[in-house]
Amino acid sequence: MQIFTFEFLLLTYMYSTFETEFRVRPDDIDMFQHVHNSKYFDYVLAARYDQMERCYGMAMEKFMERGFGWVVRTAHVDYKRALAMGDYFIVKTGIESIDDKGCRVIFSLRNKANNKVCCDGYFDYVMIDMATGRGAKIPQDVIDQYGI
Repeated sequence: MQIFTFEFLLLTYMYSTFETEFRVRPDDIDMFQHVHNSKYFDYVLAARYDQMERCYGMAMEKFMERGFGWVVRTAHVDYKRALAMGDYFIVKTGIESIDDKGCRVIFSLRNKANNKVCCDGYFDYVMIDMATGRGAKIPQDVIDQYGI
């Protein structure tokens, strides 16, 4: 049986992938002198925020104007190598699947200096109605916009 990594999926999946570059800041560092594990979630969420506007042409603010929001239902990360103070790194994300109930975004973080994967994983997102806080059906125009 062949096992595929998230990085492999990012390279071969039919939806577009996008990249955002960041640098590790002093407040990202934990007592072991590397990036705290919770910061990796922040990096992916920040990259998605950037990519929603810059790459998909539909910023988070547009969803909010329509009364929608995205929330994380499931988060999975596989840590491989630590990032340290001052490291530049690339967050690569792509939609693995999207339908009227939600989407799965796969990601990887690579250290820019050596091009090695620091972590990879996925987030399952659901759309909510901001007025009620309950799940909402994703409009077809959003599926079309994000299905590039």
